[in-house]
Amino acid sequence: MKDILVILEQNAKATPEEISEITKHTLEEVKEVIAQAERDKTIIKYKAVVNWDHLGEQEVIAVVELRVTPQREVGFDGIAKRIARFPEVRSLHLMSGSYDLSVMLAGKTMQEVANFVAVKLAVLEGVQGTTTHFLLKRFKEDGVILDRERGDKRLPLAL
Repeated sequence: MKDILVILEQNAKATPEEISEITKHTLEEVKEVIAQAERDKTIIKYKAVVNWDHLGEQEVIAVVELRVTPQREVGFDGIAKRIARFPEVRSLHLMSGSYDLSVMLAGKTMQEVANFVAVKLAVLEGVQGTTTHFLLKRFKEDGVILDRERGDKRLPLAL
């Protein structure tokens, strides 16, 4: 029944009736798969991808690379759980390579984000260092190309 979940992941507004028609599963099967996936937390959340730039909303997004010392008995999970509780944190991942955790966070200004990194993240016990990267422009979000309908605004090349 993975096909049902793939459809919902691509379009959270798809109705059980639409999914049934696409997959050829019965309506009852589709409803039961969805209900079970919600109960067992396979489906965690339904989400809309919003292009806030269309509304003129200002938001600063940063990706912070953290080098941390794993804790005895819990490894990276202990510090990751602490970081995940901050409301500014949008996503958090354990990484391979030159740093350990990748933290995506949001704020209203660059100063707000910088202050969060300096005052809340960098000072956590076990944090060895941080590197902050500010996102300059979003082209694609959660598999969706943003501003596709606005067309190409580049000037034509004249020879």
